[in-house]
Amino acid sequence: MGEQRHKGRLKVYLGYAAGVGKTYRMLEEAQGLQRQGVNLVVGYFEPHGRKETIAMTEGLEFVPRRVIAYNNTGFEEMDTDAILRRRPAVAIVDEFAHTNVPGSERLKRWQDVHALLDAGIDVITTMNVQHLESLNDQVWHVTGVRVRETVPDWVIDDADEIVFVDLTPRALRNRLERGVVYAPDKAQKAMDNFFTETNLSALREMAMRHTAHEVEEKLAAAPATVRVEAVSTGAEGVVAEAEPDQRRRERILICLTGNPSSAVLIRRGKRVADYLQADCLAIHVAAVGEDREAIERHLSFARNLRIATHVVEEEAVPQAIADFARQQNITQIFMGRSAARPWYRSLRETVVQTVVRHSREMQVTIVASRRR
Repeated sequence: MGEQRHKGRLKVYLGYAAGVGKTYRMLEEAQGLQRQGVNLVVGYFEPHGRKETIAMTEGLEFVPRRVIAYNNTGFEEMDTDAILRRRPAVAIVDEFAHTNVPGSERLKRWQDVHALLDAGIDVITTMNVQHLESLNDQVWHVTGVRVRETVPDWVIDDADEIVFVDLTPRALRNRLERGVVYAPDKAQKAMDNFFTETNLSALREMAMRHTAHEVEEKLAAAPATVRVEAVSTGAEGVVAEAEPDQRRRERILICLTGNPSSAVLIRRGKRVADYLQADCLAIHVAAVGEDREAIERHLSFARNLRIATHVVEEEAVPQAIADFARQQNITQIFMGRSAARPWYRSLRETVVQTVVRHSREMQVTIVASRRR
């Protein structure tokens, strides 16, 4: 009988922007572990030309990257198979949200990390809060930038330890001005666009709120095995404590259609569910002539975020939603705004209005699709 290995532990250094010091702190911990005799390798490290961070890799063992050919060009990716063959106790993996080049065995680096965890290897990694899937729309509305590389929230929720690396927006911009984060020409463009003080303050607040949420959820669930830490430059790490929430169990239902705004609805509903530690379900009431491809895309997106999906075939859409919600003991329903109608149908109830009328004991939240 072969040796049974326990699942590895995942530790995430979480920040709100490039340059706050996530990778430096990760490598600082790696050096400390190596001094203690821990069998450790660097699976992937992105230097970005930062001298202080590069200096922190001195003496660490690197697993060579794998070169993958795509469009007649060679791209370097983390060699997950080589790390598995090496079988270290700990692997250092930078840029958790990275999307692998086509031709890789897995689409995302976080999936590569899960392969390491499944093999019993502990992983320490880095990520910025704007890569959380449920925050994608919020980040876009605040910064004007649509983040394309995202990580499902459940992946971070399942982490054994989260360290929030903090730096004030003014201090980060000062680092940019001094050329610590990017080369001078790139730094100036960054400060004029994404790295404005307003954007950085908003992103920092998102990161702090998410960390606070993780504190409440993780410490209440398993205070002896998980830790959420907030660290800032020159400050000791602080571990917050939280009391378990004894309120009634919330259950959230997201109503999906073929409309593109369903993606916004999914993110919003899942985000609220996570904050309330609520069960989250999604329903689509099938209709004749609908865009099945769009529906399947939304259902797949919801499943990827670990939302239980249900498809119901019923002509009376509002009644089907209300009946399903009642059967499932739903407390909150999330719906998109009804489309504009011609004047001759304006006296009729919309689907949303009918659902509200049939679900008076539940809270119905109507989510508008905002545009920048």
